[in-house]
Amino acid sequence: MKTEPSRHVESFLEMLSVERGAAQNTIESYGRDLTDFQAFSVARKRQPENADSDLIRKYLKKLSGAGMAPSTSARRLSTLRQFFRFLHAEGVRDDDPSSVIDSPRQGRSLPKYLSEDEVERLLMAAQNRPGSEGLRLLAMLELLYATGLRVSELVGLPLSALSRDGQFLIVRGKGGKERMVPLSEPARQAIENYNHVRESFLPKGRKSHGQSWLFPSRSRQGYLTRARFGQLMKELAIEGGIEPRRVSPHVLRHSFASHLLAHGADLRSLQQMLGHADITTTQIYTHVLEERLRQLVNDAHPLARK
Repeated sequence: MKTEPSRHVESFLEMLSVERGAAQNTIESYGRDLTDFQAFSVARKRQPENADSDLIRKYLKKLSGAGMAPSTSARRLSTLRQFFRFLHAEGVRDDDPSSVIDSPRQGRSLPKYLSEDEVERLLMAAQNRPGSEGLRLLAMLELLYATGLRVSELVGLPLSALSRDGQFLIVRGKGGKERMVPLSEPARQAIENYNHVRESFLPKGRKSHGQSWLFPSRSRQGYLTRARFGQLMKELAIEGGIEPRRVSPHVLRHSFASHLLAHGADLRSLQQMLGHADITTTQIYTHVLEERLRQLVNDAHPLARK
């Protein structure tokens, strides 16, 4: 039996949308987390807004016992923290039971990324795709690799995001924040070539549907979906001789960041291009610099040659 969200959960999700301008995917993710916690609470004759710290600990213990990754449990706890802070700010509660809960311990996982040669093979596979489909795929891959956009930002790009001279993109990221991202020459050329066939992807008989998107499609949203783009990338991986499980839009975003840093980009510039609110999120890519320094010592230090 499906659990209907409590009115306080609904109010919290509405606040995320109206006041914080959260993306629909973010709101749906919070909704799933809170629905799961609500089902756990109701089974113990409590409502989520009335939970105490002991109930939250039991919930986290249940997640751990079910084999959930510490990173996922930590995300669930983060959702609960924001929910209870909202309730406290609204005067629904006079305390925050999540404030005394420690986050699950988790190792710091390094981002998975492709080598520069593998990215070239992926782009080559797109170039070998015939017709308008190939032009669209190449434009999307070049754009993703040139900018490090999140896949939701990429597929949801409006036509107006492209500057008049084609040199920059104006991207609206998390929380509605805008950032300006420069485009590489290959990306600019790929978009220019794709624009000649863009109208072929507009739904026939529904002229207004998809008109405003850079990558329109016949989907309900009017643009190519994240899931479909992910599938197309898996197909290109096979054609490029790369394991499909290693390829995804997010892996290409990681590749952009890792390769840029390896070629001398500074963290602050990378933070701005990736749209990270906190530079500590960007610092995970410094593993590339560490590897480059190790290689430099191994190749150049006289003692390393002996």
